[in-house]
Amino acid sequence: MYVKDGKNYFIFDSHLHFWDASPANWKPGAEEYAKGWIECFHAYQGLGPAETHWPLEKFQKYTLEDFEKDVFVDGGVDAAVFQSTYLKEWYTDGFNDAAQNGALIERFPDKKLIINGRFDPREGTAGLEELEADAKKYNMQGVKLYTAEWHQGSRGWKLDDEIAKPFYAKCIELGIKNIHVHKGPTIWPLDKDAFDVSDVDHVATDYNGDLNFIVEHVGLPRIEDFCFMATQEPNVYAGLSVVVGGLMHARPAFFAKVMGELLFWVGEDKMLFGSDYGIWEPKWQIEGLLDWEMPDHFAYSDFPRLDESGKRKILGLNAAKLYGVEVPAELQNVEGTPAAQEDAQLVEGAV
Repeated sequence: MYVKDGKNYFIFDSHLHFWDASPANWKPGAEEYAKGWIECFHAYQGLGPAETHWPLEKFQKYTLEDFEKDVFVDGGVDAAVFQSTYLKEWYTDGFNDAAQNGALIERFPDKKLIINGRFDPREGTAGLEELEADAKKYNMQGVKLYTAEWHQGSRGWKLDDEIAKPFYAKCIELGIKNIHVHKGPTIWPLDKDAFDVSDVDHVATDYNGDLNFIVEHVGLPRIEDFCFMATQEPNVYAGLSVVVGGLMHARPAFFAKVMGELLFWVGEDKMLFGSDYGIWEPKWQIEGLLDWEMPDHFAYSDFPRLDESGKRKILGLNAAKLYGVEVPAELQNVEGTPAAQEDAQLVEGAV
């Protein structure tokens, strides 16, 4: 529970990691890519306040004690989702796979920690079998997809590829409803074009009612493309990792624009906070978002304002709704049920 100015807030961090990018885990022959990936991540940390920056050695492999302090003690996080990222072409044991994340579940049994798996349709039958085994082992409710991940010479795939259909069917069969997709800034050496959001539109329509698509990093820098698509698709959500951590401190004017577009088109009921730990620590992001107000400058005059009720939804209640996590009554919004999934108002009643 996060406490600010005498008020208590339920915090659900929908996007965090516990990774091992130390040189000992760099795959022989792929050291250049393993090194470049984590150094690119580390550069992104520089967009946060100076006092939150870590030395590269710590950033490559932080400890369980670091995680506990930053997330639970200082961050006040009540529930969180580990988003698994494998990258086994570059990291021998994976960057942060489900097994690594599972160790934290055992370490913190009293916390509401959720493990999301992943799938890669290029793995075929073996990938389907792994998805089913992981889902049963970790009681998975979601997966994290990297459509730009390299695999045996292939440098990406699309959500609407035919080979992905059996995996969506398997997710539905297994009760995996939340599909988190990295659609945002490029991380070297992955290709920028593979993060385009256009394929989300197709599958969101096809699987409306069965699957939710949480677009992590809201498609940045393609914010308009994402917003105009997400406002029409009731099962598309905005994952705010990178939006808050990468923009709120370093690019406050751009942050206001991005938040304004999201609030206008997508709405506060479909926006989910994610710290993207360990790139950025949650505490300063939560504090900053609670303090944040839309600027009064005329350039922002047509954007909705975000009040305390909306901030509570974004910081925890929306994600809790998607993942079926019970929120204590005293931490709910006073007006009632959070995060009701509704059709976009702009297309309601359209012929």
